[in-house]
Amino acid sequence: MQEFRGKVAIVTGGAQGIGKCIAKQFEAAGATVCMFDVQENPGFVGDLANEGDIRRFAAEVLAAHGKVDFIINNAAPLFKGLPDCTWQEFNYALQVGVAAPYLLAKLFMEHFAPGAAIVNISSSRDRMSMPGTECYAAAKGGIAALTHALAVSLAGRVRVNSISPGWIETRGAVYSGADVSQHPAGRVGVPEDIAHMVLYLCSAKAGFITGENICIDGGMTRQMIYHGEHGWNLQN
Repeated sequence: MQEFRGKVAIVTGGAQGIGKCIAKQFEAAGATVCMFDVQENPGFVGDLANEGDIRRFAAEVLAAHGKVDFIINNAAPLFKGLPDCTWQEFNYALQVGVAAPYLLAKLFMEHFAPGAAIVNISSSRDRMSMPGTECYAAAKGGIAALTHALAVSLAGRVRVNSISPGWIETRGAVYSGADVSQHPAGRVGVPEDIAHMVLYLCSAKAGFITGENICIDGGMTRQMIYHGEHGWNLQN
């Protein structure tokens, strides 16, 4: 079935991993995908921290299609923090992770087709952290908050939601033992787990959902873990 035939979907960070899977799912459903990635890809090669690149990309999309139906902000910011992240790198992460999605929404604000949707890819790290990940966590927390702000500003015109993935294996590795059992769902996630939700949130079936963040992590953030319980011990 090609549910999205004739629709135009923008996917940032679509050259690999979750973004590549999302792009493939949209194409299989009949949509035209306009990709933006700093890596080589079938679409636009550019840097989401560069305002000029974003504006050129938007102009190309509108010249080719005259509208946009879906924007999927998936591009990942830097994964750094206090030990090694510079001032410039921290701001770069925020530009890629928060400022670029904002600018894309602004540039396409008057060109969204009826039934349009934006899906922002946040992370379960928008609510939990590990040491040395400040710039990534800040960018993901920022896009989660940007989601509900855009949902209110674009009310009645564009539905805006975000997804917070947990552990998603993008390279095909197979896990067992503790890696699996720490997930109440009984497995590590795969890119399709996120892509399927993206397409659902863009579909008419999700027409009453906006401003929401949906955590897809196999239940990991719902499982309480204490030192000395369930075979888990903190190693200092």
